[in-house]
Amino acid sequence: MIDVTKLLCNEAHEADHLRYGYKVSGERKPIVIWNCTRKCNLKCVHCYASSEEKEYSGELDTKEAKYFIDDIARFGCPVILFSGGEPLMRPDLFDLGHYAYSKGLRAVISTNGTLIDKDAAKEIKKIGFTYVGISLDGIGSNNDKFRGKKGAFDDAIRGIENCKSAGVKVGLRFTLNKLNQNDLENILDFLPEAKIPRCCIYHLVYSGRAKNMKKHALSSKESLKSVDLIFDKAKEFHNKNLGIELLTVDNHTDGVYLYLKLLKENPARALEVYQLLKRNGGNNSGIAISDVDNLGYVHADQFWQHYSFGNVRERKFADIWMDTSDPLMAGLKDRKPLLKGKCGKCKFLDICNGNFRVRAEAVFDDIWQEDPACYLTEEEVAK
Repeated sequence: MIDVTKLLCNEAHEADHLRYGYKVSGERKPIVIWNCTRKCNLKCVHCYASSEEKEYSGELDTKEAKYFIDDIARFGCPVILFSGGEPLMRPDLFDLGHYAYSKGLRAVISTNGTLIDKDAAKEIKKIGFTYVGISLDGIGSNNDKFRGKKGAFDDAIRGIENCKSAGVKVGLRFTLNKLNQNDLENILDFLPEAKIPRCCIYHLVYSGRAKNMKKHALSSKESLKSVDLIFDKAKEFHNKNLGIELLTVDNHTDGVYLYLKLLKENPARALEVYQLLKRNGGNNSGIAISDVDNLGYVHADQFWQHYSFGNVRERKFADIWMDTSDPLMAGLKDRKPLLKGKCGKCKFLDICNGNFRVRAEAVFDDIWQEDPACYLTEEEVAK
């Protein structure tokens, strides 16, 4: 995750310590993304969990979930992100959210927003969820096409307004691809209009149903154009003192590109930014980002649903996470010597760490090949 506003404009934000507060990677415990249910009321074309509106047997029950929450709290994980499917379709979500909060975890929700009525928003505030990220992948009907349901945009907007009215911090999540790149500026302009303080713009990862969207991934030229727009908007919002935080997610090329731009415009700030990016460490799949699915299987991140390191019903999360006898876990934790292609030749591995291995696997059938979403040239990144 690249906090564009922090890096470009030196604005402070409450989660800065999670990205830039560590000097060495060994100090970090992973943020846990928990797919608390796979059931969802929508059927998004790019869903990494391939969720549908049906019951999935074998999901962690309330007692098992609380044991799991105890485990990650003892291990020192700083955040649990309740995701799905659609987390609000889990009947005990609020009970589990409050339990996580009582154990000292920062509890947040990733949702499509369509089920957040006024009562749900008040409950979210009451039990201690600190943030709700609501996914929009376009304006109006374009969002509905992605979501597979007419009216999903309007329902999500109501969810946003209900959160704001209840005093819940809310932000947008937007997954960038060829089918909605023309909506990016509209989404960014919507933020100040709707008084939404945060937006995460995700690069497409080819996992789950999104495997069918590889042809809709942005070209290098399109990625550069989109990222430039995000950078410009971050500076515009900062100059207007709007307090809106823009972040990009799932492509650490953005951090390298931001550094290279600053190197030309403001060399002193560029050096500061490089150190911040180095502390963040680039892609943290298998290091400081983890995923546990609805059945209790542990993954390197939410896009690795096809590969598990173990199950929290059988072993403690901490034991699974620290066990490097698995070749993939060992490789992800120390991947630089394994990288091939452009990634293997890159001089910015300290701040990118080889980017997304899932994308490399999806395109080249080789986990350690270069990430095809890197939009910088070999000349720009060569050692």
